[in-house]
Amino acid sequence: MPELLVDFIATLDGYGATDAWPGWWGLEGPEFLRWLAEQPERDYTLLMGANTYRLSSELPPENSDQATFGDWLTNAPKVVFSSTLQPPLSWANTQLISGDAIEAVRQMKQEGDSPMRTVGSLSLCRSLLKAGLVDRFRVVIFPVINGSTGYDRIYDGYPDVALDMVSSRTFDGRIQLLEYVPRVLAGPPGAHDGS
Repeated sequence: MPELLVDFIATLDGYGATDAWPGWWGLEGPEFLRWLAEQPERDYTLLMGANTYRLSSELPPENSDQATFGDWLTNAPKVVFSSTLQPPLSWANTQLISGDAIEAVRQMKQEGDSPMRTVGSLSLCRSLLKAGLVDRFRVVIFPVINGSTGYDRIYDGYPDVALDMVSSRTFDGRIQLLEYVPRVLAGPPGAHDGS
């Protein structure tokens, strides 16, 4: 069964975005950028919602001999889940699914052969995790706190989740990559219903 990886880039306090700081909070370094260009999940099908599609499809393409982040996004196979977007979508290699995302991903995992990963799409990731479809959960944490300027808090609305670490790495002496196998919990460990 193909893997589903939920993949986030965040601040230490769990924000996924800010308008007040430059991209990647201005802290990306050569090790992180090299990993981003070489990561093994380059051949995964990208899953996203309408908002992430709108933002990502407007990224200007980079002109270089190396595969850049923008070029990689454009060339990668993409599935967008949306009831508001209308076909045909202008971004190359993009399939639109207007039906239930959970059922579609469940079917892709059961019948497909392509591993999948998310890009942004906070509510889609939350729904996929709650449905028990996520095999690996990865977050790259940038060493900043955006308590005043951050938005898109990643974990708001999540269920309780136990995370079993499978990998960790530090980039450029300051950026932390953490990978886990998630287990959605019915409640805190040891809690009981009193019966």
